[in-house]
Amino acid sequence: MDEREFGRSHQHASVVGLGTWQLGADWGDVDDKEALTVLEAAAESGVTFFDTADVYGDGRSEQTIAAFLSGRPDLHVLVATKMGRRVEQIPQNYVLDNFRAWNDRSRRNLGVDRVDLVQLHCPPTPVYSSDEVFDALDTLVEEERVAAYGVSVETCAEALTAIARPGVASVQIILNPFRMKPLYEVLPAAREAGVGVIARVPLASGLLSGKYTEATVFPENDHRTYNRHGEAFDQGETFSGVDYDTGVRAAAEFAALTPEGWTPAQVALRWIVQQPGVTTVIPGARSPEQARANAAAAKLPDLPGETLAAIRELYERRIRQHVEGRW
Repeated sequence: MDEREFGRSHQHASVVGLGTWQLGADWGDVDDKEALTVLEAAAESGVTFFDTADVYGDGRSEQTIAAFLSGRPDLHVLVATKMGRRVEQIPQNYVLDNFRAWNDRSRRNLGVDRVDLVQLHCPPTPVYSSDEVFDALDTLVEEERVAAYGVSVETCAEALTAIARPGVASVQIILNPFRMKPLYEVLPAAREAGVGVIARVPLASGLLSGKYTEATVFPENDHRTYNRHGEAFDQGETFSGVDYDTGVRAAAEFAALTPEGWTPAQVALRWIVQQPGVTTVIPGARSPEQARANAAAAKLPDLPGETLAAIRELYERRIRQHVEGRW
């Protein structure tokens, strides 16, 4: 699979990576054996970038990745984790002592001396404007606890603030055919600054797979049940912030644009991959089949102009009014 560079850090990631939130928690139950088969299928399909967080299953996702990689010393996978969501979300918690403690825990979970890439995990907005925060992150690099650092953000404004910081290697942001605002603001700024872009929630929590209807019922322990209105964390993380019924109807139209031999999910992933400035996209997977199908999107041809235009028209007509003013 093709790889792209995080410009400032000179690290590389496969254009389709693997998001491992599903392997920790909040997406229903996935047992350890299933999680390992997902990681194996992704790696065998050419994926060289795993994204995790210390809060996914309270460390379970990190530990699962460590268990998998310990048995596969032949693989060269860039592992990015995140920190900051295991404490009260106030700016005062984003200090060097906490960063060291959180990093110590992640390094133990991952079984490494140095984390490849650590990201602040959607912290309070004032954190992005704090010199002390980024001085502390620089210290983690100087102490060789991390090779590079980045941020995961909710809004385009947060992304632009972070990109202006000279030590930021990457910005992770929600980007998909139902969340296009980053195309206009974030991607051009990141390209100019040499900052990598990690596109998350690429299938709008599964909406863009075309598999769901208004009658679909998700498990109680799935955020697509308990966070539809932002009850547990930012609403934008669930269905990209789109009202479920609106999203299902728009997703049916999106699925109708699928070329023969593709899946709607592959159309969404290919759309992201071909956006200038994207380094990697990180779909999750709950099965080896999903992991392989997602990775296969990296080898598909670019979508033609008429399909791109139809996707844009659908967004403008169905989605834009619901999301652009908020994120």
